[in-house]
Amino acid sequence: MDDSTLEVLLQSLKQEDEYQRELATAALWQSWFYQKGDVGHQRLQQAQALIDEGSLDMAEDLLTTLVTELSDFAEAWNRRAVLYFLQHRYQEAMADCQQVVALVPYHFGALHGLGLCHAAIGQHRQAIEAFRRALAVQPYALVNQRLILECTAQLE
Repeated sequence: MDDSTLEVLLQSLKQEDEYQRELATAALWQSWFYQKGDVGHQRLQQAQALIDEGSLDMAEDLLTTLVTELSDFAEAWNRRAVLYFLQHRYQEAMADCQQVVALVPYHFGALHGLGLCHAAIGQHRQAIEAFRRALAVQPYALVNQRLILECTAQLE
């Protein structure tokens, strides 16, 4: 995706028009999943199928192979972070989310995931910061607004 298209999509996430935001969100997810073409996308789908059937070790092996072979494939890192989160392996999930954000600073999914991980281990201030970073990209994401309020309520 070229820089001008990316800028249009990122600006569309901030529009009042919900349809524009949904289209931009879908386009960004598609660009992330297809970053490495059909082969990369198929391998992500294989990993998800393994997760869905409960073969978590096999899914982790596949995703680890992907991030090793294609270290700039942000969505492979993100998918592995999701797997780690599902397994309550929050430190590993946070590390993968941080790798995603290093590769794609506007990856609202990884920023949201980072916030979820921090919240899960009681790091509410860090969670709020991550959710705020996600909101900077997607200001209408009500889930992040709600999570900020929930985390704020947990602060002493």
